[in-house]
Amino acid sequence: MGQRHILALFNNFENAEAAIYELRAADIKGFNFDDLTLKSPIEHHEVEDILGQRSAKVHWFTLVGALLGGLLGFFLISGAQANFYAQMKGGKPIVPLPPNFMLAYEMFILGGVCLSVLGFLICAGLPAKRSSLYSAKVSEDQIGVLVKADESAMAKIKGVLLNHEALEIQEEAGK
Repeated sequence: MGQRHILALFNNFENAEAAIYELRAADIKGFNFDDLTLKSPIEHHEVEDILGQRSAKVHWFTLVGALLGGLLGFFLISGAQANFYAQMKGGKPIVPLPPNFMLAYEMFILGGVCLSVLGFLICAGLPAKRSSLYSAKVSEDQIGVLVKADESAMAKIKGVLLNHEALEIQEEAGK
């Protein structure tokens, strides 16, 4: 079955909160609670309690980037120095570790930062095509609840949203 999107606009946060709690408690086949998005013109501290913890994977990109950057930096610098083993070093080691650790540290940070930015863009889904389900009222004074679900679940979801005094409901067929 195809996925469809619904945007419901609410006049106050309490009605949107009640609708979200009811959608979380309801066992609607074809609806995953993680596919629900709350849009608001102002910050609400209760949003994390309502929506629950959402997983963020950016920290894994940072860890991998930092490890790869540090290792790659150390081995590239050491490899470049070791290629000159035929030159006279005057009693100094071919690969001096203290200066290499400093440069590897810089590459450690550079790799972590670069992959963190890339990870943010990937996890945020950017660049993305803007959804046609957008209302300028959400940026003014209304609360929007965006739901993605199967076509079979749309009637029940619309009923829940209308029971909690949704002012307007817009629909779009998913891709």
